[in-house]
Amino acid sequence: MKLMKNVSVAAVSIAVAAMFSGSVAAKEITLKLHHFLSPKAPAHSKMIAPWAERIEKASNGRVKIEIFPSMSLGGKPPQLPRQVRDGVVDMAWFVNGYAAGLYPRTEVFELPGVHQGQSAATNRAMFEMYDEYLAKEYKGLVPLTLHVHGGGALHMVDKEVRSPADLKGVKIRIPSRTGAWVLEALGASPVKTSVPELPLALSKKVVDGAIIPFEIIPPLKIQEQTQYQIEGPTGQRFGTTTFQIAMNKDTWKNLPADIQQIFKDNSGVEWHEEVGRIWDASEKFGIGVAVKAGNTHVKLTEGEWAKFDAAMSPVVARWIKEVAKKGIDGQKLYDTAVKTVNKHMK
Repeated sequence: MKLMKNVSVAAVSIAVAAMFSGSVAAKEITLKLHHFLSPKAPAHSKMIAPWAERIEKASNGRVKIEIFPSMSLGGKPPQLPRQVRDGVVDMAWFVNGYAAGLYPRTEVFELPGVHQGQSAATNRAMFEMYDEYLAKEYKGLVPLTLHVHGGGALHMVDKEVRSPADLKGVKIRIPSRTGAWVLEALGASPVKTSVPELPLALSKKVVDGAIIPFEIIPPLKIQEQTQYQIEGPTGQRFGTTTFQIAMNKDTWKNLPADIQQIFKDNSGVEWHEEVGRIWDASEKFGIGVAVKAGNTHVKLTEGEWAKFDAAMSPVVARWIKEVAKKGIDGQKLYDTAVKTVNKHMK
């Protein structure tokens, strides 16, 4: 993955004199990174912040990454892709689905049957397939990290769900259009909201439930708004969500070559695998919080899951038909993604 091996004009400050002399003083390059979750969320504390610290340390103080969580620089989460593309910020971490339709090739990793319970394997597949299959859709950005979360489990306010019939007409929060397709296939009514808006939506019964990973339970106190957490018999989920840490392309071009290399060295395949392990470990902690609070953790039986699996199967065909309109061979992309993820399963 070219950097990711290509990486994505706002706050890069390199002194003019240093540009001509070839020397750069410590702390001279300051980059702003914006995201939508709180600093208590595992995505911030266990992924974004440690990654930024590694880059700062590797640069011997020449780079400082200022992280602004909770949309503290303004705007709504769906505006993050545009903020980084327009140079309002240097970098952002966001859900690809917030920029609806911009990443149709990357969407393949959100489909049922691709993520198979190991986020590290899926992330490695994304990294491996980037140059040949995904890179062309990242215009104006340089993706430093592409990843998925642990997968979307079903979280219900007060209804235990054991079959697709239990979801008929039920309002469920989704993060992306592929998530909406899954819910429609299951007979539910999808409602698109960002993660920070979810606790209020659940408490006010704007939605009856949500498809989100377990890791988000503690920072948003989802255990207080729901009674049931539902997944497949061996951890299967209702699809997943793709994310990226992206840098503005002009910001990237203005970085000295050795600093670019530091970003590359700290955003390679090992990092992508580590991100997967971080998220999967956070899943265990999150469901533990819900169970300790008295919630019911439902693991569907093989027979029950088979009904969900069958109901969701048309989603892949729908996606293949949809991306064909953009000249994308969706069947080849889907088959390659499944094969590549399988190759990296441990």
